[in-house]
Amino acid sequence: MTSSDNSLKPVASRRDVMKAVGLGPAAAALPTGLAIGGNPARAAAPADAIMKTIGKTGQQVPAIGMGTYLVYDTIPGEPRNHLREVLKRFYDGGGRVVDTSPLYGTGELTLGDSASALDINDKLFIANKIWSTGDFLFDDSHAQRSLDESRRRLWRKQFDVMQVHSLTNIAVILPILKVWQKEGHIKHVGITHHEPPYFDLLENWIKKGKPDFVQVHYSIFNRLAEKSILPAAADVGAAVLVNMPFEKARLFKLVEGHKVPDFAKDFAANWAEFFLKWIVAHPAITAAIPATANPDHASENIGALKGPLPDQKMRDRMVKHMETIPGFADLDKAPRYDKAPRYPGKKYPGVIAKARADMKARG
Repeated sequence: MTSSDNSLKPVASRRDVMKAVGLGPAAAALPTGLAIGGNPARAAAPADAIMKTIGKTGQQVPAIGMGTYLVYDTIPGEPRNHLREVLKRFYDGGGRVVDTSPLYGTGELTLGDSASALDINDKLFIANKIWSTGDFLFDDSHAQRSLDESRRRLWRKQFDVMQVHSLTNIAVILPILKVWQKEGHIKHVGITHHEPPYFDLLENWIKKGKPDFVQVHYSIFNRLAEKSILPAAADVGAAVLVNMPFEKARLFKLVEGHKVPDFAKDFAANWAEFFLKWIVAHPAITAAIPATANPDHASENIGALKGPLPDQKMRDRMVKHMETIPGFADLDKAPRYDKAPRYPGKKYPGVIAKARADMKARG
């Protein structure tokens, strides 16, 4: 095992976008919304944190981030101080990159309120998302409204990354994001998808759209992104965020009763560090973004930001060890959605869960 290099080497105005899609000067004159100036300050991570460089920019971010899907979605009026504590432990441990989306129920609002209470809104590196456009083709009114609402919920003038959520409407949204980038509303443009059946399409848009960021599903179990997504991202100099690093908690369920192997104890004090360090040790990965509503689990996750990383030989050994654990090979054969424990032993009773239950009852 060796300690990895802590840096990652590269593995338009509205009128511009209207011209690009073939619309005339009248369309280009549509109102642009709130103007943004300047970049918000970012707090430096601890000196001993594992840092990765964003493409060719030279800017570095900590290699362990945080996701918010489901875990930050709460019912208004219900307790949520534990989520503030999750964010505090994440931030105090050196974490800065946080991923969210308007699609995540009350996630943006809960994150924004927690960050405000901790006085760290402008110290986080926030990666947000968008998927809507407008009332008709190339109308960006819905997108603009989404951006403005995200600003209010998260109390930010500028977002570090704005991503096309799951490639939805990407042919229209990507040009809008590039305009926003030029106008200063966002710093980086990104695209995302977490489902392997869409990886070919994701690869195509990486090559064609040349985004600054790519977000993809990658784990010690699901290594499909290594075949095409990670090489494509490296070719265009894109940073890579990794979602679902724990396979929606199924990896933890799998290793219940198993100890972290002795060969990994020099770099992994627990299973969270084992799984996360396997991911961020890959030279094409910028940050993994595990999500949790448990402050103690947040502490375990952010622990992966310190200490040595496994080299490729050790990463191979880690995979082989997991293959000896019964059920590992069949982890993806569990039923999904309403028939399966996507997050075994966990419940996230937010507005998304309520809406899903209501729809199921009506069906």
